[in-house]
Amino acid sequence: MDDHGRGPDPRPEGGPGALPEPPAESVPRPLPYEGVWRFTASAVDASVPQARHAVRDLLYRQGVPLSDDLTQGLLLIVSELVTNAVRHAALLSPELAVEVAVGAEWVRVAVEDDHPYRPTALEADHGRTGGRGLLLVREIAREAGGVCDVEHTTGGGKVIWAALPLKPVRTR
Repeated sequence: MDDHGRGPDPRPEGGPGALPEPPAESVPRPLPYEGVWRFTASAVDASVPQARHAVRDLLYRQGVPLSDDLTQGLLLIVSELVTNAVRHAALLSPELAVEVAVGAEWVRVAVEDDHPYRPTALEADHGRTGGRGLLLVREIAREAGGVCDVEHTTGGGKVIWAALPLKPVRTR
């Protein structure tokens, strides 16, 4: 079929309504390590080291530029969040999800479960063992210059996440 010189696009090149192409250098390209990965696990004790190792291996495989301290802090956060989901949500949420999102400047880990209870980081009784996991997560995130939060999901559960900067925070 002859297109009478119009080409495959219904508008002639450079004619009215044609959008200029942005220069190639102005279009941000994702870095090789950027992306979002999600996996599920059973809410059982064995999932804690499995999740930690899966996240560690993923970050290594993707070549995410993390310092050793930041990697250790991030893996401790994963361990704490998965442990909390196993200990406190397993009855109503036999499966949990772990998500790792890496951008140009941040890495974010999140653990989601179907239990509706939203924990708060309250001061724990110093005589008790345990009960300080979320406080530890908040402190690790804060010291790294990051943030963490707890949010409700549309399905009635919750997701607890922490985002840490990839570059060290400068203090004055």
